[in-house]
Amino acid sequence: MFTGLVTEIGRIQSIRRTGGGLVLEIKAPGSAAGLTEHDSVCCNGVCLTVTGRRGGTFFVEAVEETLRKTTLGNLKKGSSLNLELALRIGDRMGGHIVQGHVDCVGRISTIEKRASSWLIDIAYPARFSKYLIPVGSIAVDGISLTVASVTRRTFGVSIIPYTWGQTTLQKAAKGQEVNLEFDLIGKYVENMVAGAGGKGLTEARLRELGY
Repeated sequence: MFTGLVTEIGRIQSIRRTGGGLVLEIKAPGSAAGLTEHDSVCCNGVCLTVTGRRGGTFFVEAVEETLRKTTLGNLKKGSSLNLELALRIGDRMGGHIVQGHVDCVGRISTIEKRASSWLIDIAYPARFSKYLIPVGSIAVDGISLTVASVTRRTFGVSIIPYTWGQTTLQKAAKGQEVNLEFDLIGKYVENMVAGAGGKGLTEARLRELGY
């Protein structure tokens, strides 16, 4: 589990194809120092398993399903990516609950520079609109952000200077694809409400539950 608070920007040192997947070597001295084999690490919003470490770099493998659902297949040697180590018991929850399980890929439609912030609009598949609410939480390339506005086609996030400078958003461009993970709580609530064979949350269903 993660919080969406990026701790380091890593850089792709090398990419090697293995079968239908990719082995990524990521240069990140700060993160590598705290990682061992089998650890989980969030890379641009994707939870991956560390398969090895060498000095200030570590290795992860992205299989076919991961490449199909995320933007990791777009990475090249020298690409930057947001990194976060897995949460430890007792750590502060400064962002929101992030699993590193990407729901879909969005696309940056506009980037607007304001006096003391940046406003980024991101287009996303309409079927996920039920998971977005104003001032709700969303992870964009592994960054915990607050939803500033929502339409059926796009949502907006406001970026403060610190977040801009400490993440890959500083290199964001119109048309760029980004990994999106919607709020876990909303998905669980939807599943429970739509449970009981698809009956939904009706008066009869509430009676069955003892209310």
